[in-house]
Amino acid sequence: MMMQHGKFVISIDFELMWGVRDKLTIQQYGENIKGVHTALPRMLQLFDQYKIKGTFAIVGLLFFNSKNEILKSIPQKLPGYINKNLSPFNGYFNSVGEDEQSDPYHFGKYLIDEIRKTPGQEIGTHTFSHYYCLEKGQTAEEFKADILYAQKVAEDKYGLKITSLVFPRNQFNNEYLNVCKDLGIICFRGNEHSWIYEARNTEEESLFRRAIRIADTYINLSGKNCYSDEFLKRSFPVDIPASRFLRPYTNSLRFLDGLKLNRLKSDMNYAAQKNMTYHLWWHPHNFGVNQNENFDLLEKVLLHFRELNKQYNFQSYTMSELANAVLNNEYRTNTSFGDKTS
Repeated sequence: MMMQHGKFVISIDFELMWGVRDKLTIQQYGENIKGVHTALPRMLQLFDQYKIKGTFAIVGLLFFNSKNEILKSIPQKLPGYINKNLSPFNGYFNSVGEDEQSDPYHFGKYLIDEIRKTPGQEIGTHTFSHYYCLEKGQTAEEFKADILYAQKVAEDKYGLKITSLVFPRNQFNNEYLNVCKDLGIICFRGNEHSWIYEARNTEEESLFRRAIRIADTYINLSGKNCYSDEFLKRSFPVDIPASRFLRPYTNSLRFLDGLKLNRLKSDMNYAAQKNMTYHLWWHPHNFGVNQNENFDLLEKVLLHFRELNKQYNFQSYTMSELANAVLNNEYRTNTSFGDKTS
């Protein structure tokens, strides 16, 4: 039996500089990262306004207030990447400031406090160190140590039990799901079911696939990427795959913004009408610059959600909430948050 309504899932990969440090410098991308400190509260305000539940997958290093705290909390078993630049534990801390006041690029614990204050939000993990599960040299045991630390810091700081996971760089590794299961992770964000989104490591990724993914933002190349309850039930931990990356505003492509919005609305319509799941995701730093343009798009998406909620009972879920509903056959109508708006 299917739930008699569609499900709208949003996951946010919250990482600051820890998520891009191996590819971009502060000089290259610092404005986007600094912008998170205003963009994320603005995002939460919209979520509260439109009764949206979000899963914030947070890099564990962001739970600390200072570099001194981080250095006292480094896992004993570290990722053994062949490419040493992929690990933040190979000298990168020398470039990290002492605390939040001196370094807005690597610290933002107060933003986690804001997430926790906002009704309906879930805190999941984006691993402790922004761990890459397909890169050469690292092992399942190292991944386990990283996730254990991510869970430990969330519990130590806030008493939180982490049950959802988003793989950094979408490097989904099927072999690591048993580790997740053993550690109490009940769901993860898998990749869209198209060859252009198949998980690959840095060496295997290509500019061609990236170009096709960008094109897929505007025209339907990969399908609607909506998922039935039967599909979600096939695995444990529950795979709640991505449907669409909310690609940020690009001035050179602004003439295509109407196509981008129409693609999103069409897919959401399909999920709402067919009682399926639609999973939208992005990073806060995608909204760090061009904020007005990015928030204009987001609000249009959330307005459309509200219309679908009225018309089809399309409902907002966190990742773990949806996983639990699927696992426990809890086909209930969600009236506590995100219910129909009159």
